[in-house]
Amino acid sequence: MSPTTLYKVVLVIVFLAVIFELGQALYFMMADRTGSSRTAWALTRRVALSILLIVLIVIGIVTGILHPHGVYVR
Repeated sequence: MSPTTLYKVVLVIVFLAVIFELGQALYFMMADRTGSSRTAWALTRRVALSILLIVLIVIGIVTGILHPHGVYVR
């Protein structure tokens, strides 16, 4: 597997983890009536994973692994 493909697979896995954490926070918010902080922790993990995802995308663009399209430089 090439490094480019591996990098893209890692991006997809991190994105799916963000979606999973969002769903987990929604479930905790709806089902957990005891006042525990599980919802806050799930949302904290989601924010951390989202920041990681943005950093990975920026690194991929800067290093040339990812090629954005639709961005026009004049």
